[in-house]
Amino acid sequence: MQKIKIMIKRLLNVNYNEEQRGVWLAQTLVAVPSGLRILDAGAGELRNKSLCSHLIYLSQDACQYEGTGDAKGLHTGTWDTSKIDLVCDIANIPEPKASFDVILCSEVFEHLPDALKALDEFARLLKPGGKLILTAPFSSFVHFAPYHYATGFSRYWYEHHLPIRDFEIQELVPNGDWFSFIKQEILRLPSMARRYGDWCWPLAYLSAGIVLIYFSLRGKSKMADDLACFGWHCIAIKK
Repeated sequence: MQKIKIMIKRLLNVNYNEEQRGVWLAQTLVAVPSGLRILDAGAGELRNKSLCSHLIYLSQDACQYEGTGDAKGLHTGTWDTSKIDLVCDIANIPEPKASFDVILCSEVFEHLPDALKALDEFARLLKPGGKLILTAPFSSFVHFAPYHYATGFSRYWYEHHLPIRDFEIQELVPNGDWFSFIKQEILRLPSMARRYGDWCWPLAYLSAGIVLIYFSLRGKSKMADDLACFGWHCIAIKK
């Protein structure tokens, strides 16, 4: 039954955000030359470790979240960070200056009170010519609360803050756009309506059906990533 649900979600692109980010990360990490030293900052449950088997991999996380948080917003139920290598503040990592060839930080910035301090630390830790691989949400719900501090990391955030820290942006691409975000969330309306006890939740299925018809007719029209998207995927090189 669970496999059927996953197949239906993939068919309807309900998890477009996560699926597309996974594809981009896999393509980006496999292109990193073998034998380089990589830091996975904010690694959580090490979901990206398997993509780094050709690299010298080191993980970091503050290991504060355990799956339930304050029970507000969205939670995973369980969260295992027992295999993290470096348990520490992301803005104060006990490694020497210029000790990494690559730093990966995926879907972490929204959980930091001050993401700019993390950028400063990445600039310290990366070797000249080193690669910084970042993803962060532009549009996201509250999750892992109380460790959820921000959203709305736009392309302009990267274009402003990275050059100040001597990073040259090599790639900056959107994950989805306003239309794909709206589609995903309306298709989630039935489950969210039931989650919060709406008496009229059956109508949510009707709304989702209409949305599917609209998007099947719309096809692949002009993107609206200048308005909104799930998040941005960035590769930057340390000068």
